[in-house]
Amino acid sequence: MCGIAGIFNMNGEPASPVILKKMTDSIAHRGPDGEGFFVDSFIGLGHRRLAIIDLSPAGHQPMMTSDGRYIISYNGEVYNYMQLRLELESLGYQFHSKSDTEAVLLSYAQWGSGCLNKLNGMFAFAIWDKHNQELFIARDRYGIKPVYYTFQNNSFIFASEQKAILCHPSVKKEIDHEALIEYFTFQNIFTDKTLLKEVKILPAGCWAKIPLGSNKNCLDIERYWDFEFSEPEFTYREEEYVEELDRLFRQAVSRQLVSDVDIGSYLSGGMDSGSITAIAAAQLPYIKTFTCGFDLNSASGLELSFDEREQAELMSYLFKTEHYEMVLKAGDMERVMKSLVWHLEEPRVGQSYPNFYAAQLASKFVKVVLSGCGGDELFGGYPWRYYRAVVNNDFEDYIDKYYVFWQRLIPNKDIQKVFGPIWGNVKHVWTRDIFKDVFKKPLGKVNTPEDYINYSLYFEAKTFLHGLLVIEDKISMAHSLETRVPFLDNDLVDFATKIPIKYKLKNLQDVVRINENEAGSKTNKYFQKTRDGKLILRKLMERYIPKQVTDAVKQGFSAPDASWFRGESIEYVKNILCNKHANIYDYFDRDSISNLLDEHFEGKQNRRLFIWSLLNFELWCKEYL
Repeated sequence: MCGIAGIFNMNGEPASPVILKKMTDSIAHRGPDGEGFFVDSFIGLGHRRLAIIDLSPAGHQPMMTSDGRYIISYNGEVYNYMQLRLELESLGYQFHSKSDTEAVLLSYAQWGSGCLNKLNGMFAFAIWDKHNQELFIARDRYGIKPVYYTFQNNSFIFASEQKAILCHPSVKKEIDHEALIEYFTFQNIFTDKTLLKEVKILPAGCWAKIPLGSNKNCLDIERYWDFEFSEPEFTYREEEYVEELDRLFRQAVSRQLVSDVDIGSYLSGGMDSGSITAIAAAQLPYIKTFTCGFDLNSASGLELSFDEREQAELMSYLFKTEHYEMVLKAGDMERVMKSLVWHLEEPRVGQSYPNFYAAQLASKFVKVVLSGCGGDELFGGYPWRYYRAVVNNDFEDYIDKYYVFWQRLIPNKDIQKVFGPIWGNVKHVWTRDIFKDVFKKPLGKVNTPEDYINYSLYFEAKTFLHGLLVIEDKISMAHSLETRVPFLDNDLVDFATKIPIKYKLKNLQDVVRINENEAGSKTNKYFQKTRDGKLILRKLMERYIPKQVTDAVKQGFSAPDASWFRGESIEYVKNILCNKHANIYDYFDRDSISNLLDEHFEGKQNRRLFIWSLLNFELWCKEYL
């Protein structure tokens, strides 16, 4: 796991090694174990190394093929690299290291962009082809590892993090108003935009080539993979799906235990991290596990259930792990925000400071940690979301219903007023179109409730899961920690996306009947936390973790911020957001924001996500503008 950066002057001007060094220095936290550079006239590749596989100098990057044609700067882990190595050796290739980097490099030398379909893991990399004078960049299927880029004055500049790109003197620090309205609609950015106007992110599952002499200011992006959630033409018995899921899940966890350094695991108290820990602990005795809990003395309502340390401690006892815990209090958010915002670079889904502390805790003991991310999105962990739009007149009707639900921060009716100061710059932006554009890829028939749920699973994997992965990359690498996500093993994903919906959700027919015949509050019971969802995964995991965990109500990893923002943290919130000099009021209408904040302070609405997003954005303005 590492950090990459590069400069490609397409007009042939020399690349500056001084600027390249500044870029890699800015992301030194991603790779404290070493740095490297390749500069050849107009092309420069930089690298920061976090040594995980092959700790020797042979794994140093940028890495070059023996004939000098290809040079790679690579970030990630490819777990099937030994199989690739054997295949390449049978074709006559010789290896000079034991690293997965070399397997990726030689795979590209043999198969070109076709190598991406052979890689099972997480990655973002750039390869310079000296013969063809072109740069190749790529990102893994799911977007576990990011790569950002910009075009400036015939230069293509890229890096693992935006802060490295900002080290280039040609890049301006200017906010993208369209991205801002996108974020404050969805609490996420669905497009390839960032909050920085001239910086974009390469979409997951995509690659691009940039030739010398190109005068384009955009990438010709090619997609090599996408999610395909669908109902199978023939359905097997549930027991057969369970057995195959068991095989693939154990295989996925085992694959991701390859490492030359210690591996730990998050143990949140939930099913996903618990099941991963159970499999890993059987192969790695006394594996270290990590849990973050919350001080609930000032919590109320639903937030009284937010601390899951008791379940985590039970599983640690059962799996005989070496367990470490951290308890977060209201003031811990305030202490970490400045550092978090700098590392996070831009806000995405949820409130990520508890994850930041969890990564900090794990990094004190290990360099690699396993995470349960992806289990919900693959197996239907959020049924109260999907049930919002299972009976529809047509696809447009589905989009209308699901779009309204995903307006997480500011609903359409309030956008013009809230964004008053910049409305003239963004009034052409239709966030419903942004939402619909997630489905640009033809997804086949849409006739049944099952089809619509598969649409919802596709949408959330492309947007919500991607946001979670971007956050996880930033907060783990802030602490020089590599996070691995076994649920996003290629074979497991390909199987999970074809499991019939009836094996994931149990209340679908009841919901269909209610949607057709009833309205209003009678549907609310299906839109709350529920033991529904992930049925097949729950059935499988009964083999490995306590039934009280597999049967538990779905609980996200969140702090009791709704209570804290009304209580212990209220002065902190007011000092930042009610300050007459706050940067946010260059973009937001002050009275509108004040009214929305008062609704939360007075207990009329729970606007914790909105408050978190405002805090994050205000501090982002100070850090990045």
